[in-house]
Amino acid sequence: MTSINNKTVWITGASSGIGEALSYELNKKGCKLILSSRKTEALKRVKNSCQYPDAVKILPLDITQYNLMPSKAKEAIAAFGTVDILINNAGISQRSYIIDTDFDVYKKLVDINYLGTVALTKAILPYFIEQQQGHFATVTSLMGKFGSPIRSGYCGSKHALHGFFDVLRMEHEKDHIKVTLVAPGFVQTNIAKNALVGDGSARGHEDDDNANGLTTTDFASKMIKAIEKEKFEAYMGGKEVLGIYLKRFFPKLLHRIVLRNTGKR
Repeated sequence: MTSINNKTVWITGASSGIGEALSYELNKKGCKLILSSRKTEALKRVKNSCQYPDAVKILPLDITQYNLMPSKAKEAIAAFGTVDILINNAGISQRSYIIDTDFDVYKKLVDINYLGTVALTKAILPYFIEQQQGHFATVTSLMGKFGSPIRSGYCGSKHALHGFFDVLRMEHEKDHIKVTLVAPGFVQTNIAKNALVGDGSARGHEDDDNANGLTTTDFASKMIKAIEKEKFEAYMGGKEVLGIYLKRFFPKLLHRIVLRNTGKR
């Protein structure tokens, strides 16, 4: 087990939710932080709410501006002289049936959840190779392991992350680069409220499942432990985590359970 204390950590999607909670928990552990999202003012709020704000740098970032990722990686490295861990947390969800979903919604989900993450990962990968150490910790979802109605594009983009990072781990183990995929279930964030509906607008209201899920602080604590243990994958949530094992051993049973539960909403 490797301690995360005093590491330099770059977090995307750091202006709210899981990213914000990770910022507070890592800051307490003496980590130097680079916080990124599109929302500069929100990032300033998170920085000023940290116990040690002087150990926090803000780096505004739009994950869909792929061509800027190499320059953003240079800025991140320059902030403290190195980056030990990149936490790929930026993302967006979806709540709409396939038949009702505009194609542009699927493109946006892939651009943000998958291609943006790949672009940023590729931008910092040469630095990790050069220093012969680095750790990618990517927040995916249980929906990256099995599906659920009204989340088709979200599931697809999260499944893609698992495929990409599994290969990255294999190709760069020789360079002492670690990869941890963290798949949350229901967490108390605004992910459902901000989810895209069929026309690309925000859904505008939360799910009871998320409202009753893990707190962001509890999730952040569990994720940090998974990173320190250098786990390949970690699944976090309540009973919804059982879907991982049902998918593997009893896929038809999972199919019936998911349909039944979806029908209640």
